[in-house]
Amino acid sequence: MERVVVGLSGGVDSSVAAYLLKQQGYEVIGMFMKNWHDTTGVLKGDCPFDDDKQFAEMVARKLDIPFEFVDLSDQYRQRVVDYMFDEYSKGRTPNPDVLCNREIKFDAFMEAALKLGAKYVATGHYCQKETITVNSQPMYRLLAGADPNKDQSYFLCQLNQQQLSKALFPIGHLHKPEVRIIASELGLATAERKDSQGICFVGKVDLPIFLQQKLKAKKGKIVEIPSQFYEQYQRPQADDLKTISAPYKYKFSDGIVVGEHQGAHFFTIGQRKGLNVGGKAEPLFVIATDIEKNIVYVGMGKKHPGLYRSGLYMKPNEVHWIRPDLAIRIGEKLQVKARIRYRQPLQDAILHRTESGYYLTFETPQRGITAGQFAAWYIEDELIGSGVIAE
Repeated sequence: MERVVVGLSGGVDSSVAAYLLKQQGYEVIGMFMKNWHDTTGVLKGDCPFDDDKQFAEMVARKLDIPFEFVDLSDQYRQRVVDYMFDEYSKGRTPNPDVLCNREIKFDAFMEAALKLGAKYVATGHYCQKETITVNSQPMYRLLAGADPNKDQSYFLCQLNQQQLSKALFPIGHLHKPEVRIIASELGLATAERKDSQGICFVGKVDLPIFLQQKLKAKKGKIVEIPSQFYEQYQRPQADDLKTISAPYKYKFSDGIVVGEHQGAHFFTIGQRKGLNVGGKAEPLFVIATDIEKNIVYVGMGKKHPGLYRSGLYMKPNEVHWIRPDLAIRIGEKLQVKARIRYRQPLQDAILHRTESGYYLTFETPQRGITAGQFAAWYIEDELIGSGVIAE
């Protein structure tokens, strides 16, 4: 009987994943990981560690499977949270959930599971895995979850073949309501529990307060850029990948001062909350930040041209292929479907490989392309690669 360690999070998805694996004849062990101790900046009632652990234990008892506990908080701080602080200090916006999967769930946690003699590690992610043969070797395909409203393949966009070889996603073929029904019929304590939100394992946070653990507040100006600015903005020819993908560059004199902020590194592209500037016909949105000069640039309205771009650039060493056999060479391009954030509908795009790196150009201009986030690209429903947006 093959042994599987399921990452029991205290939520309904991992609970049903454990049940289904037991039904399939695996020897199942439930393991709960603690990844965070500090409550600085965590909104009251939203650091649910103790509750999560209790629910995970109740599920293990109900399913009659062994329950293990592992503390990975040191690794989480070093490999996820410190990276977050570093990225924000540079004016980039990281995605801690993608990092958490690559560095913790399918690395540090997987290592702990393998020490228990597990052949596989299972999670409650809504995605699917398929094994094919390429050049006489097994190759693992990461496919979207069957539920289009819950597909979580994007969060796994940095996994490699070795990690996928040991990963199981037991609920990927189900829709969320079906998972809830299974949990209800089994009488699992997690059946009606709300899905967790916020930073992976930290919970909902007041981001500026959370970041102020390492990043100091620093007063600066909020500058509004009028829509007319773009009529005079000089861009070279439209077929120039570098130009299409470059963010707009602003100077203090391009707009008018409309307010003050507590630090440009606390803001991200497309952000609306926290600007505290009133008296406008439409809401203001962040369109750029200048970390060196500590300026936040904003534009009025959802359709402000500064929020939209037709391309993005990724450095060659920050691109990862889940399917290395499908990687493109310098001078090649690939028609793909792509997304730049979780739950964004897939967009028609072309991935270009040049000597200086990779460019992803979109058929339709994209709102809120943000440095530090991950762009992920698919062929049909298979996620084949991803990269960190450089600018």
